[in-house]
Amino acid sequence: MLRLQLGSADLCRVRFADRLHPVGIALLAGQWLRDPTVAAMAPTLAERAAAAEGTAAAQAATAVLRHLLPDRGRLPDFVTPFDGLESVEAGLEAIRATPTRRVRAEVTLAYADTSASPLRRRFAAADPEVLDLFGGAVRTWCDAVLEPHWAELVSAYRQQVTSASQRLAQHGLASLFAGLHPGIRWRDPVLEIRTWWDGDLPGTGHGIILLPSPLAGPRPRVLVEQGYPILLVYPVVMPAGGAPADDDALGRLLGVTRALVLRRLATDGGLTTTVLSRAVGISLSSASEHARALRTAGLVTSEREGGAVRHHLTALGLGLLRGPSGDLGESWPTPNQAAGWPPVLP
Repeated sequence: MLRLQLGSADLCRVRFADRLHPVGIALLAGQWLRDPTVAAMAPTLAERAAAAEGTAAAQAATAVLRHLLPDRGRLPDFVTPFDGLESVEAGLEAIRATPTRRVRAEVTLAYADTSASPLRRRFAAADPEVLDLFGGAVRTWCDAVLEPHWAELVSAYRQQVTSASQRLAQHGLASLFAGLHPGIRWRDPVLEIRTWWDGDLPGTGHGIILLPSPLAGPRPRVLVEQGYPILLVYPVVMPAGGAPADDDALGRLLGVTRALVLRRLATDGGLTTTVLSRAVGISLSSASEHARALRTAGLVTSEREGGAVRHHLTALGLGLLRGPSGDLGESWPTPNQAAGWPPVLP
């Protein structure tokens, strides 16, 4: 049991993460989708992972990750960094920037109950070649398994945040904590968490960031670093309303992420590239690339406003979204709309 002694500075800064962390979510998924309990929380993603492992590249990537990371329990904290939210590449850069001393300490702790191997020894020593191998495996696994379902994961995440935020607004902070997960309990001024390690720690004074995820594993995860907010990742069931990409005609035509970009522009009106990237849960460069492709196809128009670029849906884009029925609302209700998710503000 981990017991966090929280002061007013932490309790005044309880908030949800702006977005899912691509690398962090990928490594949790790679560790836990083999577990039947976790697979049941995200069945379409578990099926995708099983199917992807039939390809040579994904199979090799999976083998590397399973060898270098523990099958269960606590991962080395540096592989799920605070930084690198923008993209897979940004997350991998944050991992590569970890000081060697920290890599050695955290990997050695993670390997306490694992047999040694030459590759594991080199990973624990922060060998650049092995870190490159690790990064390549993460990148391949993300492309093969996570990317096709990323829009679905983002929508599921936002539904969870909407529900929890309503509970906070109506019943207060104690009710919020009580409703997160059975392994999380608030006993003022202590937040008790049944996680993979035990201890009594003070808060950092920078608050708590909450991150619900169907891929967290059977127990909540906690990352505590001085100078940063406490990160609390807790398991949730992915809502059934997030339809798989295979059932989405527009997603098959444009690609799942590009279809979601088009839908967000229709829902929220003109968005800047920065706000669009937050709304869809992708990097700034990726949002710019998708907007450019949609603009080339005549589905989006863009205009510069000072240092920002704002994107709007064209009549052609609106017609594509309406489909043959001509009914925008009925033809493509997104999970976020069904949950009443508010537009993201700059």
